[in-house]
Amino acid sequence: MTTKIFEIGDKVSVLDDAIDGVVVSIQNTSVTIETTDGFLMTYFVNELIKQNNTNYLGSINTTDTLHKKIIDTTPKKKSTVSVFKSDKIEKGIPEFDLHIEKLVKNFRGMSNFDILNIQTETAKKHIEFAIRNRIPKIVFIHGVGEGVLKAELDFMLKRYDNISFQDANYQKYGLGATEVYFKQNVK
Repeated sequence: MTTKIFEIGDKVSVLDDAIDGVVVSIQNTSVTIETTDGFLMTYFVNELIKQNNTNYLGSINTTDTLHKKIIDTTPKKKSTVSVFKSDKIEKGIPEFDLHIEKLVKNFRGMSNFDILNIQTETAKKHIEFAIRNRIPKIVFIHGVGEGVLKAELDFMLKRYDNISFQDANYQKYGLGATEVYFKQNVK
């Protein structure tokens, strides 16, 4: 097994432990990381996975790929179509796609157990983030499949006291999503 998948400075997670860190050195099939607690630890390549920040709430794309919107200043004709206005203004609800191809670049060679662990850990990180930042509602897109990920999500969500959850909007997601509500403590 080669170590070309890791480079010095990469953020990694240990597969069988709740340890995150940054790659400090690479020798043959062993990788030394500095943990978030400041410890140096050495692991084999197959015990680590590179973190992918594309689904992380804090990352915002501020590159030049965003285009300015062209504003049309000519007055528009009034339309006679009646517009439905809802009493509730539903702001953008954070959605997180837990399909493995959205979480890691290459999942070939990973066992189903490893894939499920990555998916549940990602969901757990998003739940913890939502609780810390008092986000009232999020949606996990898990797909239909055989229902293993949905069952694992249900089991994990039942362990939290101030969380309720249900199937998400059928018209928008079909049967492949779960809506999570966070009960906020009013102090």
